[in-house]
Amino acid sequence: MAYQSTFDNPGRDTNAFYRRTLHVLSDARVPFLVGGSHALLNYTGIVRETKDFDLFVRKSDLEAALDALLQAGYHTEITFPHWLAKARHGDDVVDLVFSSGNGVCAVDDAWFDFATEADVLGMPVKIAPVEELLWQKAFVMERERYDGADVAHILRTCAESLDWDRLMQRFDAHWQLLLSYLILFTFIYPSERHRVPERVMTALVGRLQQDLANPPNDDRVCRGTLTSRSQYLLDIGRYGYDDARLSPRGNMSAEDAVYWTWAIENIH
Repeated sequence: MAYQSTFDNPGRDTNAFYRRTLHVLSDARVPFLVGGSHALLNYTGIVRETKDFDLFVRKSDLEAALDALLQAGYHTEITFPHWLAKARHGDDVVDLVFSSGNGVCAVDDAWFDFATEADVLGMPVKIAPVEELLWQKAFVMERERYDGADVAHILRTCAESLDWDRLMQRFDAHWQLLLSYLILFTFIYPSERHRVPERVMTALVGRLQQDLANPPNDDRVCRGTLTSRSQYLLDIGRYGYDDARLSPRGNMSAEDAVYWTWAIENIH
């Protein structure tokens, strides 16, 4: 195929690999959105070195994306059936993300409806919406990775342009997590707290006050597993809390959770 010469060129760089990936998917008419460090740069101006390339796709388009990349000479795999596939050549990797590790942030049509046009590596592409980027990052609280600073920086640069109603709809039953980040934002940037709409803080604090006014329920669930796949296993295994990731509360099967947990030892 016409693309093969890129892989055969020993002088190629990683950005050439990424550009080629964009061309392959575009030529195959597979809808995708650019995320990761490129999306963060677009919204915050923060430059970050990265060893992989995040593309968001609908799960319904995953097979077409993997087929196109396989035909172009990539090695492909569905790494975790509930959220992630990969395509690679040598040390270069592209991640095809169709949900999140906790199963909460599935890529749906709205991601594409509200995507932003941008230039990435010299190509016009669509970037994952800032609301969805913030939503997904809010759940990342691992020992080895915490995305809270990214959330704060997104709020600092984009607060006025955020679709706050849609953002709150995204968090939905996990509204306390959004509130916690907004409170943290006012701590980090006390001079910027006015940039979070008063109506948003009032609504979320009102929900908190309503919760506090009611007696606690007997639902022994640990939602910490939505933010870390490793740090709350003790609560699930020893203390008998239900895992919030699992159906019917969450979107993951028991098999998904076991596989996702088993992979912890391979973190690098």
